[in-house]
This record gives sequence, C-alpha cells and structure tokens, in this order.
Amino acid sequence: MSRPSKDAELTRRLSRRNILGVAAGATAATIIGTATAQAAGRDQAQGPGKGHGHGPGHGHGHGHGKGKPVLPPGRLGIQLYSLRDKISTLGFAPVFAELEKYGYDEIELAGYTQGSAGPITLAQLKRLAKDHGLNPIGSHVGYYDDNNPGAYTFAQNLEKVLDDAQALGLKHIGTASGPFRYGSTVDGWKRAADDFNTYGAAARKRGMKFYQHNHAEEFSFATDKPKVRLYDVLLAETDPDLVYLEMDIYWAYCAQFRFSKRADGTKAPLDPLKYVLKHPNRYPLFHVKDGVRDDTTRDGYRMSDVGDGDIDYKTFLSKVTNRTHHGRSYHHWQAEHDNPVESLAFARKSSEHLHSLREGRCGD
Repeated sequence: MSRPSKDAELTRRLSRRNILGVAAGATAATIIGTATAQAAGRDQAQGPGKGHGHGPGHGHGHGHGKGKPVLPPGRLGIQLYSLRDKISTLGFAPVFAELEKYGYDEIELAGYTQGSAGPITLAQLKRLAKDHGLNPIGSHVGYYDDNNPGAYTFAQNLEKVLDDAQALGLKHIGTASGPFRYGSTVDGWKRAADDFNTYGAAARKRGMKFYQHNHAEEFSFATDKPKVRLYDVLLAETDPDLVYLEMDIYWAYCAQFRFSKRADGTKAPLDPLKYVLKHPNRYPLFHVKDGVRDDTTRDGYRMSDVGDGDIDYKTFLSKVTNRTHHGRSYHHWQAEHDNPVESLAFARKSSEHLHSLREGRCGD
C-alpha cells in the first residue's frame, strides 16, 4: 500500500530524530506497529485510494501534487485529548516519542496528569516535551464550576491556572467551554465576555494569550433576540487585544449546516473561513478535525480521521496562511479527533495527510 510522499521539511526533521527518545517508547512502538498493520488491512480492504488521506474527500481539495506545501513548517500540533487513552495508560513519554516520529512540532494539552503511568511534575512535563522537539503551545482548562469553589477553572482559580500555564511555558491558555455561564441571551453573553476580558487581561500580564475554543452551539442564535448570532456577540464584546479564538473547523462547519437559517426560516449565511479572514489576528490556533458529510445527522457530518472526510483543508489552510498578515508564522494547526478508533494511528495518519497537501490543482 502506497503512502503520500512527505515534504522536504518533514523528511529533514524525521531524518535527524531518534526513533524513540525514551526506553518506554518501545512499548508504544509495539502498539503503533500493531495498530498500523490493522489500519493497513482496513485500508486495503476498502480498496485503492481509501487509506492515508484518500478517503471520501479525495477530489475535494485533498490533492498531493507538486508545489508549495500548504502546511507551514513548524506549525503542526495535536490536541492531546485525542490521545488521552494512551497517555492514561502509557504516559506522556512514549506518546511524545511517537509524535516526534510522526513529525509533530507542537502539542496542545488537555490536562497535566498521566494516569497509571504515575505522577509527573509540570517541570518534568515541560522538559519531556522539549526533549522530543514538541512545543507546548496551549492548554484547555474549564471556564467555570460555580458549585465548586475549589474547581480548577478560570472562574474559580484563575491565578492557579495561570501559574501552571506559566510553569509550562505556554504562550496560550484557554477553554473549550462555551460562554453559556449566564444563559443564551445577549446580556448573558456580554457578561461572559466580561469574564473573558478579565482572564485575558490577567493572562496578558504574564505574557500569554487567553483563548476560547468553539463547538457548534456558539454559532446559534440568542434566545431573547433570535436574529443575533451569539458568536457575533462574543466577537463584539471581547477586547481583541485580550481575548483570542481557537476555531474548531469541524464544529464550525457543523454550525454552518445547523445554523445558516434562523428559527423563522430566514437565511443567515455562515462561512467559517470568512470569520477568520475578517479577523485573522484573533485566531492564533485552529483545530484540524475532519468529517464525512451526512445530511441525515444532526450536525451534518460524521467525524473522521483527518484526510478521510469532506472538509477542504487544502483550500482552508492555503487561504488563511496566504491571505492573512504573517499567516504562515502566526497560526498554529492542531490535529484532533474526539474519539479515534486507534489514537496513535490517527496521529500518524493526520500528520502524513497534512504534510502531503500542496497548493495548486489536485494532481499538479
């Protein structure tokens, strides 16, 4: 079974890296070897052109021809939530060793513990990432838990959250919680925006950027003013110098399917790409998550491995990186899948696919 060729940057980086940075990595190598063989069997069973990024989206901007790589060098990350099963059993070390092999540059954290692998300090976690050439670029923390004053959230323990982020050397610290703390009204979201401005100001004092990660519901409409999109309230009421956004591209396209009409049936066009091109400096981070279009589902898509879906990432990345100020150095792209069938195989496959994308027509 053939694989898409990697670009020169990826080849250069892989050639100078050790196969495994720690002894524990041997365990992960065995696991991923088995998973890769299983994935290969599935790909072959599906027939030609089904594996390694040639899934249902092939022909929709998923070309692997010659030309300039779409993915900027040094900007591929992965949200570690996608690998939570392996981190909880194997620990960070063997997982980071695999990510190093796959050509990842960055990681986005979703917790700082490693389950049965035992305790790890923030200093150890930071060093471990550095030893594997991985830059911890951001982290997801809860927005609020108003029933628990000791909760590890921005609302309940802002200084502790920022202390830990600073100890890890993070440049971004954010939340994947929706701004629904005070409800789904315009005033409720204005209050949430005030919270976010407070967190953003505190993060900025420490040299970090606070950000919010969307799901589909952020693009729904206010319950008291059904012509107003809640996401637009968030953009308008947060200070662009204090509050940044991480667009989950998959969920934004699900929102396009769900919320392009108001409750009364009037049209309300929603284009995720246009949001970014209109406010490029507000989107330092992205989640690269794919999906197969399925109009019979609530969200309009069924989540898939990156490269196996119908979201046109070649066009999306190209337009963002080429048409925004310092686009190829400012934005960071984090691969993600909420529930991958085999998480390490997903990580490998995502890197291969995204590194293989080239500008120009498919097949050029």
